[in-house]
Amino acid sequence: MRKFSSDGVAVVKTLFASVVLRRNQPLTMAQADIALIGLAVMGQNLILNMNDHGFVVCAFNRTVSKVHDFLNNEAKGTKVIGAESLEDMVSKLKKPRRIILLVKAGQAVDDFIDKLVPLLDSGDIIIDGGNSEYRDTTRRCKSLQEKKLLFVGSGVSGGEEGARYGPSLMPGGHKEAWPHIKDIFQSIAAKVGTGEPCCDWVGDEGAGHFVKMVHNGIEYGDMQLICEAYHLMKDVLCMDHDEMAQVFEEWNKTELDSFLIEITANILKFKDADGTHLLPKIRDSAGQKGTGKWTAISALEYGTPVTLIGEAVFARCLSSLKEERVNASRSLAGPQRVKFSGNKAQFLEDIKKALYASKIISYAQGFMLLRQAALEFGWSLNYGAIALMWRGGCIIRSVFLGKIKEAFDQNPELQNLLLDDFFCKAVQDCQESWRRVVSTGVQQGIPMPCFTTALSFYDGYRHEMLPANLLQAQRDYFGAHTYELLSNPGKFIHTNWTGHGGKVSSSSYNA
Repeated sequence: MRKFSSDGVAVVKTLFASVVLRRNQPLTMAQADIALIGLAVMGQNLILNMNDHGFVVCAFNRTVSKVHDFLNNEAKGTKVIGAESLEDMVSKLKKPRRIILLVKAGQAVDDFIDKLVPLLDSGDIIIDGGNSEYRDTTRRCKSLQEKKLLFVGSGVSGGEEGARYGPSLMPGGHKEAWPHIKDIFQSIAAKVGTGEPCCDWVGDEGAGHFVKMVHNGIEYGDMQLICEAYHLMKDVLCMDHDEMAQVFEEWNKTELDSFLIEITANILKFKDADGTHLLPKIRDSAGQKGTGKWTAISALEYGTPVTLIGEAVFARCLSSLKEERVNASRSLAGPQRVKFSGNKAQFLEDIKKALYASKIISYAQGFMLLRQAALEFGWSLNYGAIALMWRGGCIIRSVFLGKIKEAFDQNPELQNLLLDDFFCKAVQDCQESWRRVVSTGVQQGIPMPCFTTALSFYDGYRHEMLPANLLQAQRDYFGAHTYELLSNPGKFIHTNWTGHGGKVSSSSYNA
């Protein structure tokens, strides 16, 4: 048997040490399952989530010092590794290489893609997990397909806690990428029911980011509806914060069981360092990051009456006019405020039912927009699966979404949630309360843009005949825009209403 010299033993030991995985130290071979670029709070928590589920993650940030800080603090003691450069990161990835971008939407995503493309091989996968506009995702899909690279645009919802312990994930793009990322995505996603992951393949091109956009729009609506319920309790029923917190806690044990109702109760109870409630001290001027606005713009673009989300966006815009509103409050009078003399418990029940019915309208409108987008882009969306993705992990998670999944499971071609037996009955059961709340609020001068637009939509949707016949006549009268007759739909005609006009009509188009 050949014996090694002491020098030879030292060489072998050195070689062995060079390939042994050392915690939080760069590897010298392709051993990472996935890389993530962007070490803000969401990126860090997603990395730790993937690590918890047994995946080796390579972390990179444009400011490399953040990588070292992360490895030496939050990721200390894990299998997470770091990279000094994009080249270093790519060299540490197993093939096909999988890279998640969690950077600011827009130009930053394109910049990183441009830098990554020369470093990657055919079949490698780039995943954008930020809040990108869905058209950008579609553009990137087409561009990277030409370079034989796979692109996924994935909605990620749930905030920092969701990212750490189980988000809702909505991936779309090149479906060939799905088998290579499915195990990772479904492992780290939130679980509901008997363990179903809140993650499934959504559809082609920008479908994943479109679904996330609608999710965020519904989130705007949910939040505004809760704020309107709070406003009614505070200014009509003159309830204190602890009383209101107790009501929301009770509601969270009913059909309104949801994350947003739960945190509202907690916010109402929360006290500042001086022992007084914090909420009344917060400036009533709301911010927004744009996804609600994108939802409203898309609704207008595709002719879908998503009125509630639109009003929720406008409510934030109105709130931002704080100085103007302060000035206006000194000169614009409202109705004489009369102390509420009715049954307080009954009116609270009415508010609860108005909130529930309006919430149904919000989701019905959101799914109408998803259905219209599927027609526009040829996407094959599974609406029941989308509802399941939102059941856990995300901001709008609620028991309510299980009923939406059941509705689409029973009828995948369901035109509108309001036509499902469960939701039809639910709205009918709430209708009297809903109308009482809206009329009382109006009489008391309480702004309720989402409660009122939800009821108006419901009444419009259930009407066989709307006054748009007069509107069409007006358009034809002043602009020869033509109209159809009930007896002959599809044939557009023009009438010479004054006897002075001609018989020539204008061309017809949809704006």
